[in-house]
Amino acid sequence: MTETDSTNWYSAEAATFGDRVAAAREAASLTPEGLARRLGVKLVTIQNWENDHSEPRANKLQMLSGMLNVSMRWLLTGEGDGVDAPVAPSSGDLNKALADLSRLRAEALAMSQDMGHLEKRLRVLLRDAAQ
Repeated sequence: MTETDSTNWYSAEAATFGDRVAAAREAASLTPEGLARRLGVKLVTIQNWENDHSEPRANKLQMLSGMLNVSMRWLLTGEGDGVDAPVAPSSGDLNKALADLSRLRAEALAMSQDMGHLEKRLRVLLRDAAQ
């Protein structure tokens, strides 16, 4: 196993407090907005916690750990009761994602070309209208 196997994925060396908050929130199927509403804080507060710009006070930390079903110790250090490490995607998932990305890139290129043609047509129409 590697250094970031399932026991170390959220360790203090591999993840920040914000990483653990975001992971626990996602594991609890909550949006940042939903978590903010349930905790009685502003969305920007959750964003600041997840982006490691600030940390909650003790009372909010306790509420946060209870709401996300993880220990306060895990939120702070990555040790203790927390969420499982993310499951690595299968090669089939990766191949499908690459195929989707390739398809989207081709569609974006075609759309960009169409937009260029439309822009030229509009410039001609604007020029003719001005004369």
